[in-house]
Amino acid sequence: MGTILPALALPPWWRTTSAGAKVEEIAMQSDQAGTRVWFDPVGILVAPGTTIRWVVKENVHTTTAYHPKNDRHSLRIPANAAPWDSGYLVNPGSHFELTLSVPGVYDYFCAPHEAAGMVGRIIVGTASGPGTEPFDYWVGKPGTLGWRAVPQLARDGFPRIARIVAEGRVRVDAKAG
Repeated sequence: MGTILPALALPPWWRTTSAGAKVEEIAMQSDQAGTRVWFDPVGILVAPGTTIRWVVKENVHTTTAYHPKNDRHSLRIPANAAPWDSGYLVNPGSHFELTLSVPGVYDYFCAPHEAAGMVGRIIVGTASGPGTEPFDYWVGKPGTLGWRAVPQLARDGFPRIARIVAEGRVRVDAKAG
């Protein structure tokens, strides 16, 4: 079973809309040649009810929940949370928004770039649910036949839950690579 961590106070970098709703922006990026792709931040801790806004900076991307309803991907969001798939976001400035209310870990990927390791992790309130389990936790369990495994480069791209909890957000070094 995964680790359950306590809820934390709101970090000082929180932004709000004019109506007071919490909004966190995640950039969907690539290097100039398009050979390296990433979400920034790659990991964030938010309170339940926070709206996440993914914004294309370069290239073509999606934000897609790890969920069997999304091309039989393994379940890596809370079991009672709704899965999402933004579809292809083509132009710089294109965006997709989603409000996350169910506590737990949400792992997601970019459909055209998953195999290249373009993944992200959001912790809503407390770290719990399938996203805290090992990547192969579901193998051999009833009802999981045909689920797709998370590719190794994608597995390697997720920040550790403890780091997200400790730092609040985990950024990507755009010059690394």
